[in-house]
Amino acid sequence: MAIWNQSPTLESLNHQLKGNMCEHVGIEITDIGDDYLVGTLPVDKRTVQPMGLLHGGANVVLAETLGSIAANLACGNDQYCVGLEINANHLKSATSGKVTGTARPVHIGRSTQVWEIRIENEQGSLTCISRLTMAAKSNRG
Repeated sequence: MAIWNQSPTLESLNHQLKGNMCEHVGIEITDIGDDYLVGTLPVDKRTVQPMGLLHGGANVVLAETLGSIAANLACGNDQYCVGLEINANHLKSATSGKVTGTARPVHIGRSTQVWEIRIENEQGSLTCISRLTMAAKSNRG
């Protein structure tokens, strides 16, 4: 059973990424399942640090993007979610290609949500693991 309170298309999700940091660094949403959201980030001149390795901050941008979108899809219709805290452990470097992040819920409550985002390289090796805590806010005045 799906955890989402909305039924977005990949096209509508990717449209939200236009005109902001996500478009600048090349993030793309590639899959949505019953309880997960997947997106990619290219490893290129926009996302590497001076030594040619994927910048740790780029991992965090991908993780927070996926977790934030997922949290807002899962929260109640009278709520929206905002980031409270994020952490990331960078486990393996990436120097080319794309990395793929998968966001899955750890906890979905009325006032907070916790998401785990696993980022892998094209060979399927875990390069970063992140945990994102979101605060659920009321849409009402």
